[in-house]
Amino acid sequence: MPRFDKKDIMRWTLDNIVWFILFLVILVFSVGIKGFAQWGIYRNIFYHAVFVGILAIAEALCIMSKEMDLSVESVLGLAAVVTAYLTGASADASGLLLNGFLTLGIVLFMGAAIGLFNGFFIVKLKISSFIITLASYLIFRAVGLVVTKGHGVIRLRPEVVAVARINFGPIPLLVVIMIAVYALFHVVLTRTQFGRHVYLVGDSREASYNAGIRVDKVLFGAFILSGVLSALAGWLLAARTNGSSPGIGMGMLFEAFAAVVIGGVSLRGGVGKLTGVFAGAILLSTISTAVSIVGMPPFYMNIIRGGFIIIAVLIDALISRIRPLLV
Repeated sequence: MPRFDKKDIMRWTLDNIVWFILFLVILVFSVGIKGFAQWGIYRNIFYHAVFVGILAIAEALCIMSKEMDLSVESVLGLAAVVTAYLTGASADASGLLLNGFLTLGIVLFMGAAIGLFNGFFIVKLKISSFIITLASYLIFRAVGLVVTKGHGVIRLRPEVVAVARINFGPIPLLVVIMIAVYALFHVVLTRTQFGRHVYLVGDSREASYNAGIRVDKVLFGAFILSGVLSALAGWLLAARTNGSSPGIGMGMLFEAFAAVVIGGVSLRGGVGKLTGVFAGAILLSTISTAVSIVGMPPFYMNIIRGGFIIIAVLIDALISRIRPLLV
């Protein structure tokens, strides 16, 4: 039998603290809020977490490599708009009614191109990722408005809408897709050379370069995957809403960022697990659901998100001081 000392237990606890918080929050809400403890509510929590959860993976990949991608929300919004425009039939007949899965390929390619665009300025021209992705956030949100001319598009093709309506027993297909994406990228980060290099580059660029790691290639990969994942989330969101509006996905950047930080991904780079990010996304969705059930105004959720981010950053700073003592 393996033996664990106090340092092993402490490290495990620090790495999984978000799961303890999630369990405690669900327990408190289940006991304290009438009607919360039922399968339908828990199902809705996972359902609500799908889009932010996938977006959080995109953000986590960049933060783990010690960069930042503020454009994920705009890529999601643009992908949803393009999906609706290409597969929908709006009141002004602007939709093109293309096959939904062909459109999925188009928006994923678009997301990869935006990631490549961001990566070029950040990796090759050495411009701050904060500045470039903030500019991309503004540009591609505006592009979405140009595409739709400020109008919504509704009534998408049946194969697109079906993705959001199919269930495997009591579990929606969208939730299955989210879990599958998390499982895939968990394997990528823990079992592939690229994943190991993401952590190493995030921990120390200079040491990674000296070890022969192609740092530029890793960073390009992180931003391209971020764009692809954001576009996938946008396609799924369009399927969920059976259309798109110019402001679709507004505010999801902050939710995704909060899920990443709450989930234990260090802003210093090189530290974090997608299992924690998943728990962070579910935690935020749980709180949002509870806020809706008790009838609190939705803007209170922004206060809660902001508070969680502050707490998570403080915990990250504390853990970064404790972790070296546990080696």
